[in-house]
Amino acid sequence: MPIQETLKELGLEIPPVPAALAAYIPSKRVGNLVFTSGQLPLVAGKLRKTGKVGKEVTLAEAQEEAKQCLLNALAAILLHIQSLEQIKSIVKLGVFVSSSPDFTEHHLVANGASELVASIFGEKGKHARFALGVSSLPLDASVELEVVAEVE
Repeated sequence: MPIQETLKELGLEIPPVPAALAAYIPSKRVGNLVFTSGQLPLVAGKLRKTGKVGKEVTLAEAQEEAKQCLLNALAAILLHIQSLEQIKSIVKLGVFVSSSPDFTEHHLVANGASELVASIFGEKGKHARFALGVSSLPLDASVELEVVAEVE
């Protein structure tokens, strides 16, 4: 099934690329790899939720934020290709979780993005990944995500 049809079936759209918040670009292509900058879960330029996972933000909410980060990262990849069909492989996800000191389920927050990328891309979505906790993220976001993708 074409990726656009899969997105439609999942009730998802690729949003406009969020504007950079500092001195960087949203993504960079080097050869057949596209590296995204860290993507926050911005929707129309704003965070839906702020705070630490395990305190102000629940695990389920953080998983949804990770999904939004992934959609924003896909938008950043589209700056270098014409269609998501040109993605040959999602190589790696990096997930940063702003969490309370006692929160230890960062890997489950990252699953929000990992499971979504598998739903969208199937076998091409299988990836390496890291998920780690941090004391804070820009704008008090709960999640930030980066992607490395191989493209045609």
